[in-house]
Amino acid sequence: DDENINSQPFMRWRERFLNCMEGINRASSATGEVKGSYLNVTAATMEEVYKRSEYAKEVGSVIIMIDLVMGYTAIQSIALWARENDMLLHLHRAGNSTYARQKNHGINFRVICKWMRMSGVDHIHAGTVGGKLEGDPLMIKGFYDVLRETNLVFKVPYGLFFEMTTLLGVVVCLLLQVVSTWPNI
Repeated sequence: DDENINSQPFMRWRERFLNCMEGINRASSATGEVKGSYLNVTAATMEEVYKRSEYAKEVGSVIIMIDLVMGYTAIQSIALWARENDMLLHLHRAGNSTYARQKNHGINFRVICKWMRMSGVDHIHAGTVGGKLEGDPLMIKGFYDVLRETNLVFKVPYGLFFEMTTLLGVVVCLLLQVVSTWPNI
């Protein structure tokens, strides 16, 4: 699901979830491969988020998606729900640019990566070296390291002010067409 279709009146989430899962099941049967989709359960209230998440689970999805704009308490709440219900949780960083792109103020995405790892998110769209969520290769590597590495220790230049050895890692999701052009970072 795209991050922007979570509440538009013409994008009925029940029908969308059902149609997505029908297509996924048909493609899996035809190819013998595992297929999937991140069903966007973002909504205005946590009650609605839980309702959409339950429905996604009922129709056979193993992964749900939320948008960063939901807020940190809501993200932690749905992360707990996902753990209790054996679901994977993908975070789309929708809204990130409003406070991360400014050079003079705001929050660096590396900080958000740390918060999302502590919150229990399983997957996150962390940007690429080229494209809409692009950045400097070393900066992007810093995001990935904060999300994935288990032996992160105190490193002020990387913004690591505490060890993160006990936190679960986060899978970094990226655009496949960009991967083949990457330098080894």
